Amino acid sequence: MPQMNRDQRNAAWQAANQWRARAAQTQPTGVAGSLKLLLTWLAFGALMIVGVVLGLFFLLIGWAMMPFMRHKMKKRMEQMRAQQAQDIGGGYSQGHSHGHASPHTSAQNRPGHQDVLEGSYEVKDDR
Repeated sequence: MPQMNRDQRNAAWQAANQWRARAAQTQPTGVAGSLKLLLTWLAFGALMIVGVVLGLFFLLIGWAMMPFMRHKMKKRMEQMRAQQAQDIGGGYSQGHSHGHASPHTSAQNRPGHQDVLEGSYEVKDDR
């Protein structure tokens, strides 16, 4: 008996009893309450279906855009590689501005020089 008395004075126990009493009062009574509960569930289900359809739609749009984005990123990487090759090949030392001359034109302007993409190298004289 003392255990139950202590539980009834507990604030959480009292709050749980109040929730239980409110839930019992909001139970659907009669046809009108059942109809209201049915319409609530139908509205919730319709919103869930709309959400799933929108999610799938945006997923398909994302998948459809992937090849275009890949092509765009590939072009950007090629441009960055060309710029890096120009920088290593001495494009700045020859007075070229940033990004306007391709690696091939900088090599053509400087006879005897080659563009180096990566790795170590050394220049040997023919003497």
